[in-house]
Amino acid sequence: MTTEYKLGLNDSPDEAFPLKLGSYLKTSALPKIPGSFGHEQLIADWGMLGNDEVGDCVIAGSDHEAMLWNAAAGNPIPEFTTETALADYSAITGFNPADPTSDQGTDMATAAEYRKNTGMIDAAGNRHKIAAYLELEPGNLNELAAATYLFGAVGIGITVTDIAQEQFAAGKPWSFRLGGDVMGGHYVPVVARRNGYFVVVTWGKLQKMTWAFYVQQSMRAIAYVSDEYLHNGESPEHFDKAALLRDLAAL
Repeated sequence: MTTEYKLGLNDSPDEAFPLKLGSYLKTSALPKIPGSFGHEQLIADWGMLGNDEVGDCVIAGSDHEAMLWNAAAGNPIPEFTTETALADYSAITGFNPADPTSDQGTDMATAAEYRKNTGMIDAAGNRHKIAAYLELEPGNLNELAAATYLFGAVGIGITVTDIAQEQFAAGKPWSFRLGGDVMGGHYVPVVARRNGYFVVVTWGKLQKMTWAFYVQQSMRAIAYVSDEYLHNGESPEHFDKAALLRDLAAL
């Protein structure tokens, strides 16, 4: 029997992501990406943040990214709770806890704009904003590795089948297998690459993902420019932030 976990990612129109990561990466000057890297072990407890009850995976993932960026930069790790996550979910989508039919998920573009303009709220009432966001080519392993290494985390949208849910429930890596029923879209942050796997955060835990799984199941992939990460000794080298900010001002 398949164990069903809450999903909640809706697709976004292509035009919602005018900025492409490849336009700002100086690929010829990039350092060699290590085979294994990541800051995922700095977080002892990721928290479910409501995604066991409602389809707020995009919000939970956004909070997880803010936790990781601050931990990696040596800042205090912000505390996010189910209550703070659902407050942002309501603000972004109109979700009403008293009305189950309002639990319709959200899309990455809408959430990214909210993160840029308003920011995710933590338990102390602080808002955690991003400065910009850029789309990766879905399924591109080289871009995913480079962006995760340079930015600390990459938000990806994937299609999840009942097979993938069974793999998670059994504590096995997500690996691509033909067949299976598509259960819906899901948002997870990629936070590391270890021993031939990418590592994501989902449903409050770290989860390994094979490269083939990402190639086959990828819907969207977004890199975020976070000043909480970039301004504290972890600034990505060979990333043309000045050119990016000029383009943002012209939009």
